[in-house]
Amino acid sequence: MSNCISVLFRKGKHHGLALLCTLLVTAFAVTGAFAAEPKVRVLATTYPVYLLTRAVAQTSPDVQVDLLIPAQTGCPHDYALTPKDMQKLSKANVVIINGLGMESFLEKPLAAAGKKIAVIDSSKGINAIVEENDEDHDADHGKADAAHKDDHNPAAAAKGHDHAHEHGHDHGHDHGGLNPHAFSSPLQAAVMARNIGRGLAAAAPVAAKNCPQVADAYAARLEALGQRLAAVGANAANKNVVALHDGMAYLVRDAGLNLVDVIQEDEEAQPSAARLLDLVKKIKEFKPVVLIGEPQYSDKPVLALAAETGVPAVQLDPLASGPSGAPLDYYETVMSKNIATLEKYFGK
Repeated sequence: MSNCISVLFRKGKHHGLALLCTLLVTAFAVTGAFAAEPKVRVLATTYPVYLLTRAVAQTSPDVQVDLLIPAQTGCPHDYALTPKDMQKLSKANVVIINGLGMESFLEKPLAAAGKKIAVIDSSKGINAIVEENDEDHDADHGKADAAHKDDHNPAAAAKGHDHAHEHGHDHGHDHGGLNPHAFSSPLQAAVMARNIGRGLAAAAPVAAKNCPQVADAYAARLEALGQRLAAVGANAANKNVVALHDGMAYLVRDAGLNLVDVIQEDEEAQPSAARLLDLVKKIKEFKPVVLIGEPQYSDKPVLALAAETGVPAVQLDPLASGPSGAPLDYYETVMSKNIATLEKYFGK
């Protein structure tokens, strides 16, 4: 640089100014000071939606994908937005939500934003699980089309549907009657990925023009995992399982297995001694093949029940939370491990 400066003074005023400008532009280009701002700022509300969105937008450099809530938060059932979250929302062009009632905390902010923020409901078309009262079960509602009549109403989509049925268990949170953890199954995640790809292209036709094609390829890989998952319970004589939390319900269903019960009815509290005794009786009656824990929760209740009943405990990850800097294939890698664990106990 010192040699360049000496040349600048030797060459004369005009030539020196031109050279100085060239040097400055080069320096700024190297340091990124003149780097163009992303054309589209996309905010994914939850960790699994963030994973899927990053994979879909990986070939779109003008689409910047950020995560709204911290990666280790898990499912934001009772989440309250922080000032930092509100700042992220204020800068977003597009918000991608999980849907199915997961983001009730966003209802008012999205309504206030109006048309300033495009909202993509990734759960459109999901074969949703309706959480019902055991005494008021209606088989006709066992499968709900969560295509959402509220697609055009982002605030309503974030809140979820008002549904006539109640939870079979009191989980300490309200999803509007729908289980929002569809991301735990690669088959449902494939639907979400396609929704994200098409939604981004609609919101940003130029910057996200490649997203639908990338989403289709990504979804095809997830569907291949889903086919492998479906084979788990296809020939199993005993399809019964007990899970720690209803976050595994979609994975269990799409594996062709039967979720006998969940251990932790309230996410905020460990099951009581009385609850554990009831579960011991139920486990001995239905003889589940495995007890499923999750890394997002303490494994103490699962291990206690395993010790009492002799039923093996396994851990499956629904990917409600995880490392913020995960590789682009992280969802596929973790789901493949989940399926391998089930294959070990149920066969392929």
